[in-house]
Amino acid sequence: MFLKKTAVAVAALAAILGGTGTAVAAPYDWEMDMQAAASPVMAQIEDFHQLLLIITTAICIIVAALLVWVMIRYNQRSNPVPSKTSHNTLLEVAWTGIPVIILVLIAIPSFRLLYFEADIPKPDVTFEAIGKQWFWTYAFPKDGNFQFDSYMLTAAQDKKAGEPRLLGVDNPVYVPVNKVVEVDTTGADVIHSWAVPAFGVKMDAIPGRINRTWFKATKIGTYYGECSELCGANHAFMPIEVKVVSEADYHTWLKAAKKKYAANDEPDAVRVAAK
Repeated sequence: MFLKKTAVAVAALAAILGGTGTAVAAPYDWEMDMQAAASPVMAQIEDFHQLLLIITTAICIIVAALLVWVMIRYNQRSNPVPSKTSHNTLLEVAWTGIPVIILVLIAIPSFRLLYFEADIPKPDVTFEAIGKQWFWTYAFPKDGNFQFDSYMLTAAQDKKAGEPRLLGVDNPVYVPVNKVVEVDTTGADVIHSWAVPAFGVKMDAIPGRINRTWFKATKIGTYYGECSELCGANHAFMPIEVKVVSEADYHTWLKAAKKKYAANDEPDAVRVAAK
C-alpha cells in the first residue's frame, strides 16, 4: 500500500511538471523526509539533520544496549547480593562529561547554520510578503514598485490548472534562479509566517515589525509553501507559490507585472468583494 501510494504521488508530481524537466516542490502522501533542497540554506539544514540523526541513533543504540546489559547482569537471579556502592567517581564524571561533549558537537554546526541563515548577502532581488487574513500581498518596491495579492485557488481551479490541491494561487511570485532574494515580511492584522520548505525559509510576519530572510533558488521550477503560524479560521488556506525562472524570463514577468498591477491600489475590501 505504501509503495502504491508513493508511486501515485510521484506520478501526480510528474503530471504537474508536464514533462518540462523543471523541479517542483510540494508535499505528497506518505512523505517521510524533508523536501529536496533547492537553496544553500536548505542544503545545510539537510546536512545538520543528517548529523542529528547519526547522533540520536547512536545514543538510542548505546542506551538500549546498556539497559539490556543491566537487566541481564544485575537481575536478582544473576546477582542475588546487591552492590553497596553509593558513589563512583568515574561513572559520575562520564555521565556528566559525555552529554556535554555531545551538546558541544551539536552546538558548533547549529550556531554556524543559524549565522548562515541570519547573515543576508547583498540581495539581487527584494520583495515584501505581507500576511493578511487570509491571503498574501507581495510588493516589489525596487523592481518596478508594484504590488499584488495572492489568493488560494479553489479545488476546481486547482484541478483545471494542474496545481496541487490547496497549494495553487492565482498570482504566484516569480524570482530569478541563482540570485540572492531577500524577503521582508510583516503582518497586516495578526501574526503569520512565510514558509517555503524547499528553500529552508520560515519567517514570522508580525504586525508593526519587519523581519527579513533570504534564499537563493538553485533550480528552475515551482515551489510551494504555506502560512506556518496559526492565524485564524482560514489559516490552512493561504498557500505560497514561488516560480523560479531564468533571469530573462524574470525580467519578462516584471515587465508584464508592472502593467498588470499598476492600478492595484484599491482597498483590500473592494478586491475581496470582487472575488
